[in-house]
Amino acid sequence: MSANNTPPLELEDLRSDVDSGAIDTVLVAFTDMQGRLQGKRFSARFFLDDVVRHGAEGCNYLLAVDVDMNTVDGYAMSSWETGYGDFHLVPDLATLRRTPWQEGAAMVIADLAWHDGTPVVPSPRQILKAQTDRLAQRGWQAMAGTELEFLIFRDSYEDAWNRGYRGLTPANQYNVDYSVLGGARVEPLLRRVRNEMAGAGLHVESAKGECNFGQHEITFRFAEAVTTCDNHGVYKNAAKEIAAQEGMSITFMAKPNDREGNSCHIHISLRGADGSPVLAEGPGLSKTGEHFLAGQVAALRELTLFLAPNINSYKRYVPGSFAPTAVAWGVDNRTCALRLVGHGPSLRVENRVPGGDVNPYLAVAALTAAGLDGIDRELPLPEACQGNAYASGGGTPTVPTTMREALELWEKSELARHAFGDEVVAHYANYARVELAAFEETVTDWELFRGFERL
Repeated sequence: MSANNTPPLELEDLRSDVDSGAIDTVLVAFTDMQGRLQGKRFSARFFLDDVVRHGAEGCNYLLAVDVDMNTVDGYAMSSWETGYGDFHLVPDLATLRRTPWQEGAAMVIADLAWHDGTPVVPSPRQILKAQTDRLAQRGWQAMAGTELEFLIFRDSYEDAWNRGYRGLTPANQYNVDYSVLGGARVEPLLRRVRNEMAGAGLHVESAKGECNFGQHEITFRFAEAVTTCDNHGVYKNAAKEIAAQEGMSITFMAKPNDREGNSCHIHISLRGADGSPVLAEGPGLSKTGEHFLAGQVAALRELTLFLAPNINSYKRYVPGSFAPTAVAWGVDNRTCALRLVGHGPSLRVENRVPGGDVNPYLAVAALTAAGLDGIDRELPLPEACQGNAYASGGGTPTVPTTMREALELWEKSELARHAFGDEVVAHYANYARVELAAFEETVTDWELFRGFERL
């Protein structure tokens, strides 16, 4: 571990920090369906005396609400009829860490279980762990990295809300892709995020400007898949908190305006028990690697709901925007949905479909399930796309263009039912139907401006 990174916090070190008064609060959190951290802040002393041994409780509606926290119908695990009881938050002490952006605080990620100890199957972290368990049975481990883009505005979150998100001031007012000058304009904020993520045990790599006005990206070193997704959730939440402390705001929305959207490219590879690469052989793909990538191509459309989980997600897929439209793969080709990048031990698959709004556990679970399906069925790898995948023509399948299309493919997917089970398929199908119904009942600004006077 780099000297610039603080390792995850050992329990005995937490006890020492609590005794000295350095830490007085421990946040126990899990990631919900929407990819948000939910949980409770505990007295650090109570956490040590009670929560470490017995866990904590949370209302099971936390995996059965919409983004506004409204209770909604259709979920088998949580409803008015079942009384909206609790599930159990079981701290994973391997994720215990300091949170430098919150004075005197630490955080731990929890798994969700029912009171009899059985896992809450639709929990995003549990969904991913079920897939990594499948890999472990073969002696393999998934390594993953996520690249989150975001827009920075000089307005606070409260001001942005009160202004209806109109007329906000981006941190940069022109394209600053790779611009050292553009990054310097917001370096005080970016530096805080980088350094305080290092203090939370994340391995920071770099920060760079992107294309949209005020758009930037901070990247972190890849890690084992569940660890990467844990870190993703911590970072995303922390970046918003740090921005708020600076009187600014950050959005990870997939498509917040008419310019380039926020992506979350996900890199994935497999390693053997001895750390050797599974997908690579010499300078290129192994036979297993070919089947793994072929599985990604074959399953992308039917598993898109786990890659693009919101109405807004689908508005990224615009030709020439660096968001993919064609379900194709290519060697170091950013016009494709799937990009083969690196060489030798670093060879990996980059999925370019997810946006900044993605739930990382669900997305990496989908990539793992697709790859295993390709391996199990020994799927042949299609020819690599040469040139511009946006111009690949009508013979190439496309990324679903709406959430409704993705939902229909998801519900018909035999792979989804085999990999995740009927309970998970039904749970997230209901999630999609709830979002679609809410959107379709809403009168938008677009409709008002087009129709109030003129129609």
